[in-house]
Amino acid sequence: MKNIYPTVVCFVFALTASANAATSLSDDFWLLGNFTQNVPCKGDGSDPVEVKVKVSTTEIDSKLGVCTFLDAKEDGKTLKAQVDCQLPSGPYLGEIIFTQKSANVIDFADSNKAYTSILYRCPK
Repeated sequence: MKNIYPTVVCFVFALTASANAATSLSDDFWLLGNFTQNVPCKGDGSDPVEVKVKVSTTEIDSKLGVCTFLDAKEDGKTLKAQVDCQLPSGPYLGEIIFTQKSANVIDFADSNKAYTSILYRCPK
């Protein structure tokens, strides 16, 4: 795994669907929930804030930045999203890909696979 942002332990982002977004996620979409990145979620409140990721129908909240949906397409267990991100390390305009491996594990990668990570679903 290549770390694009060496000063940051993990690439965490926020994804905000604007009112003009071409796609929005339904309330039962498989990507929704609370996750940790690259470490299994304990879900007992002891997970470090740096690894927490919350995915709702309108956004993905995390510690590092904000990405806006430009377009998103679902193909079975894969979601490809065009995003425009404003991160502390600078802007990112491109495609990110989420692949559901199981109900509790989702692979994440940018389109070049320069950065990959695993999201672990937290217990409810």
